[in-house]
Amino acid sequence: MAHIDYYFTTLSPFTYLAGNRLEEIAASHGADITYKPLDAMALFVRTGGTVPKDRHPSRMEYRAQELARMSKKLDMPLTLKPAHWPTNAAPSGYAIIAAQNAGGGDLGKLVHSFLRACWAEEKDIAEDAVVRDCLSAAGFDPKLADSGLLTGAETYAANLEEAVAKGVFGSPFYITDSGQRFWGQDRLDDLDLHLAGKL
Repeated sequence: MAHIDYYFTTLSPFTYLAGNRLEEIAASHGADITYKPLDAMALFVRTGGTVPKDRHPSRMEYRAQELARMSKKLDMPLTLKPAHWPTNAAPSGYAIIAAQNAGGGDLGKLVHSFLRACWAEEKDIAEDAVVRDCLSAAGFDPKLADSGLLTGAETYAANLEEAVAKGVFGSPFYITDSGQRFWGQDRLDDLDLHLAGKL
């Protein structure tokens, strides 16, 4: 069975715009996914990137134009300047890790619910109530927001170290079991072709 390691942050608009395409691609090829949320701001610093607040205005202006175009092409609502961005991504990351360990719900739906809450619903994904609501909506026990904190924190930090070691430098980032790396939601078609043996 093919496997995909999925590195991401719940603060990334580009990850939000991936929607549920990764899950659809994986299902069509019988592949499984390991979700690996991480601290993308730390990842940028560790891998030669620049955090958004420190980027040149021309880069941020282009980013805004690109996001607006992508959201229209994908027919996905997106707020370019969310009320609660940036916020602390760790609580949502811990919840995803705890849910993955616990099982019983829809992880793809959980991840996308956090992303949608940030980029389309003007919610603060660092708030306990939002974390619990997202867990419940995806079929998980909302109490995982509390019980999974310690393991979540340890795995969240380990995901960052693993990502750096494996050549990850942005979000979303997909690595197959054959070692092929794909960066960005606009490379999901390439991931699909690779899993089909065509690329």
